[in-house]
Amino acid sequence: MSAQDGPTLITSVQRAFRLLEAVSAHENGAPAKQLARETELPLATAYHLLRTLVHDGYVRKLDDGGFVLGDRLNSLHAAGHTQTLLSRVRPTLAALRDELSSACYLTFYEDGEIRVADIVDGPRTPRVDLWVGFEDAGHATALGKSVLRELDEDARRDYLARHHLPDLTPRTITSLPELLRRIASPPMAPVVTDLEEYTLGTVCVAVPVYRGGTLGSLGVSLPVERRTQLQQIGARLLPIAGRVTRSLSLTI
Repeated sequence: MSAQDGPTLITSVQRAFRLLEAVSAHENGAPAKQLARETELPLATAYHLLRTLVHDGYVRKLDDGGFVLGDRLNSLHAAGHTQTLLSRVRPTLAALRDELSSACYLTFYEDGEIRVADIVDGPRTPRVDLWVGFEDAGHATALGKSVLRELDEDARRDYLARHHLPDLTPRTITSLPELLRRIASPPMAPVVTDLEEYTLGTVCVAVPVYRGGTLGSLGVSLPVERRTQLQQIGARLLPIAGRVTRSLSLTI
């Protein structure tokens, strides 16, 4: 289709954005005819775009026929907010990576799962091969155990009731009582370690961080040959975690 044959894809996107802007101006919703008039679009075009936007969740049609913004936009806004926050702390994580010569990881406990929010690595500081997702390896990683240690008892029990404790390596803790005992009193508390429990040849150390009221953890991974440095590195992580928490908790 040529430009003379009809609207281009870019034009359609521009018209969809204009409709979204018009919808956002009406808190209680507006009918298609009004939105078409405000955006100077043919009514048929407005109807077609609105149906597409409703189908994809960007717009919601009310029972009275009016249109309001949909939940998909709220999700995009939340994701954009998180990206903005992460951009604040990424330079700090990069500096930590360079100082400690180790890949840095940031996780958050969201919707009942431990999720990786960011990894800052490099050619000389490669990340751990995430061959098992963190959602299923909270018991075997320093990052996950740090989160579990900071959760209240009910939240911790809920998480552990929904997740098995698979043996990822011969060193993985698969006994629930033993895991709870070690989480309750790690030797370097509040610093938590993973001693080849997630992958052989790698040790990790992590400390808690917060994004507002959301719990998370900050950690680094190291070759097992650097195991003797864990206490020193854990002590260095604590003030960095405080700085990260302050940056993540600032209002945008």
